[in-house]
Amino acid sequence: MPSIADVLAGKLTGREVELRGWIYRTRTVGGKVFVVMRDATGVLQVTITKGEVRPEAFEAAAKALIESSVQAKGTIVQDKRAPGGVEVRAKDFTVVQFAEKYPITEDQSEEFLLDVRHLWVRSQRMTQIFRVRHSVLGAVHAYFRDKGFWQVDPPMITPAGSEGGSTLFEMDYFGRKAYLTQSWQLYAEALVLAMEKVYYVGPSFRAEKSRTTRHLTEYWHAEMEEAWAGMDEAIAHAEGVISAACRRVAEERPAEVTALGRTPEFLRAVTPPFERIRYDEALKVLKAKGMELEWGRDLRTFEERALTEGKAKPVVVTHYPKVSQAFYKRRDPADPRCVLAFDVIAGDDVGEIVGGSERETDLDVLTKSLVEQGEDPRAYDWYLDTRRYGSVPHAGFGMGVERLIQWICKLEHIRDAIPFPRTPARFSP
Repeated sequence: MPSIADVLAGKLTGREVELRGWIYRTRTVGGKVFVVMRDATGVLQVTITKGEVRPEAFEAAAKALIESSVQAKGTIVQDKRAPGGVEVRAKDFTVVQFAEKYPITEDQSEEFLLDVRHLWVRSQRMTQIFRVRHSVLGAVHAYFRDKGFWQVDPPMITPAGSEGGSTLFEMDYFGRKAYLTQSWQLYAEALVLAMEKVYYVGPSFRAEKSRTTRHLTEYWHAEMEEAWAGMDEAIAHAEGVISAACRRVAEERPAEVTALGRTPEFLRAVTPPFERIRYDEALKVLKAKGMELEWGRDLRTFEERALTEGKAKPVVVTHYPKVSQAFYKRRDPADPRCVLAFDVIAGDDVGEIVGGSERETDLDVLTKSLVEQGEDPRAYDWYLDTRRYGSVPHAGFGMGVERLIQWICKLEHIRDAIPFPRTPARFSP
């Protein structure tokens, strides 16, 4: 059975088709019912004319409300007045289920739309975003597999965190304390010594109380780890996978991104290399713009905004101060105050998309860093084994899939980049 996208592409003009979907809009004028149908691929007008279909089919079409599920059979004809320039002239029309009065109308509040998210996901805007998300995730998998990476999957329940205790979701695990994963980071460093090039795409959890337009408590992570590699190689992969996602969306979803506020041309221009700047240099740029930031402090939203202002491609900031970074990031041999770490920062108030680093391989340094950050090294003993038995230089990163989608689609809020968002204030529906 063809899709609405097939019809809109002009492949079926003049032919008789049968379509299935739901009523997106409907109006009756005299002896005609104009039903705009939707399916997963788009919307299309169906015209049901009295006398040209069974009487009960016309009556059902006139009676059916928005979101009723329907089937239409008819001929595809060109009509400039119809959405997309084509329509179906119905020969038969069946209502599969008559919907009740739909609770979503125009000008509903954001909170109400979140309350009825299970219905709002049917909207054209949301389905456009979901199709873009599909292409982004497809590009991520294709990029890493084409580069020789193996997909491996870490546990979601962990005995310790990788990013610090303040954002850990604690849980009772049969009478013992456990946590939801913040990242696959520690497990990747074990797996990379077996498989050399590994990646993962799946959920991570952060108990952050940040109520911003770019934070979720449950989000999807695209993470990679590579043996025999350093920070520069990890940056090259970050640039490569972002560029690959943008390129695929431009090729597969031009109508969607255009409707959402981007253009395919903008996305095609997101090619490596990205502008690269050290943390120290970033502070100088910010100071020249009248923004003072104490050395050692992490970049905040308005500093990231200032660094990306007017730039079409993301910016890579490297060599962050050690004091603000996770214990596993390798010290810069040229400046031990800093670590070989980087962030990829996007514009449009999205901020950090990717965070990564070269990993510390010195067992004593790692143990000392854990103690300095208030952690008990005994809880990480299994992880420290990776440095005791055949450690090699390695590097990797984590990319927030929703933040990448937020930037690609130019979304005001990250919650629209995922079907059912989880935030500090909301865990339903």
